[in-house]
Amino acid sequence: MSQRLEKQLALLMELDQLKSVLRRTRVKSADGRLENSAEHSWHVALMAVLFEEHANEPVDLSRVIKMLLLHDIVEIDAGDTFIYDAVASLEQEQKELECAQRLFGMLPEEQGEELFAIWREFEAAKSADAKYAKALDRIIPMLLNHHNQGQSWKEHGVHKEQVLKVNRRIEDGSQALWDKAQQIVENAVSEGWLKAD
Repeated sequence: MSQRLEKQLALLMELDQLKSVLRRTRVKSADGRLENSAEHSWHVALMAVLFEEHANEPVDLSRVIKMLLLHDIVEIDAGDTFIYDAVASLEQEQKELECAQRLFGMLPEEQGEELFAIWREFEAAKSADAKYAKALDRIIPMLLNHHNQGQSWKEHGVHKEQVLKVNRRIEDGSQALWDKAQQIVENAVSEGWLKAD
């Protein structure tokens, strides 16, 4: 039992590094600092609880929360890639897979395999749980951008069609959230925060 606990503790302390991985989106606060990936994971897991009624299909909330708490731990090695950077996103997939294998490999075998399977399910976004989790993961940066007057969209010259294309997966998990996402995009265009063409 002690060896099992030591492996779990080793991973727990390794995961502390996620607090140092900075994203492109700023928090909605007076200091306007960049959000870190650990904060993002907590925020999106909380969203799963708050918005469960808006999922397109019934979901297992416990599994969704696990997916959302695990989905970005791979950024410890791979870093955060700006979602609108198509070239970097292509390379990111392999880096993330290698990190997932490393991190889940630190755990007792059956626990590592179970969590690795949940992580892969999120990445594939085929199950109802994963579609809902992916929808939440995609809409929260949009919400933060909108509340920060389009901060990262403006900084990176993002276009309306990029946002709609990249975030279309929201519709697979929640029609209600996709409707909201489209409203956000239209408002951002009218405010000049997103380029219209």
